[in-house]
Amino acid sequence: MKVTFDDKETEVEKNEDLTKEVQSDSELKEMIVNYVGTKKNPENNEVTLEMVVETFSEEFPEFVLPIAEENFMRGYQQALHDVDEGQKIIQELESKNEQD
Repeated sequence: MKVTFDDKETEVEKNEDLTKEVQSDSELKEMIVNYVGTKKNPENNEVTLEMVVETFSEEFPEFVLPIAEENFMRGYQQALHDVDEGQKIIQELESKNEQD
């Protein structure tokens, strides 16, 4: 399963954290950074979070997919909640205006 991101940066604001170099400050991170560095072979020898995510999505999608799904569902729930709250505020303002 190959996941590609074809959004243009002008359309979607890119997360700056994705371009930062990953620091190998734990044994697991070191293993991941070494693996991704060997696989991607970056010119500047810096492994970024974007490279790690891309590698995981290509080689371990069953790990990444549930995280992405959970993130999507939480965002969707938050949007519905925000719409409900917005409608309540509008109704309150309208009823206040009718009373004045």
